[in-house]
Amino acid sequence: MPTGSRLVAAICLAILSAIIAEMVKPLMPEATVFGKFTYVTAFLGLIVGWTHLGARAGGSVVDGVNNGITAVALLVVFALLVFGSYEMVDQALRHRYSNLLQALRGILAIGVDYGQYLLDVEIIVTLVVGAVVSGLITEFAYRRWR
Repeated sequence: MPTGSRLVAAICLAILSAIIAEMVKPLMPEATVFGKFTYVTAFLGLIVGWTHLGARAGGSVVDGVNNGITAVALLVVFALLVFGSYEMVDQALRHRYSNLLQALRGILAIGVDYGQYLLDVEIIVTLVVGAVVSGLITEFAYRRWR
């Protein structure tokens, strides 16, 4: 059911994920073609915000902070799996994998490689602060538009 807290959570995580996407771009190799990277990441933020963070609103302030951190962690894992899958399909079309198991391992390996770009101090601080702020704003929205 659509609620104000779900909408606010979706917007918060979409903005946070777009900011993180723009922060990651300079850390990637120069030959990287980003295409719609920021838009896809923001869309993933919308999905996670709506389904996870907004749906769990309604507790205390501590619950809001915990929900925000959990939602951002879920967003990071979800984004790494999505972009790892996309890259795996691209490599599979170039006949890099000989069977399905190698392709599935490839998703995890590519996701881990992409995850290393997120180990920058500025990105980690932005993720943590964004998670806390998103959780608190979502809790405020839940109380305001209950």
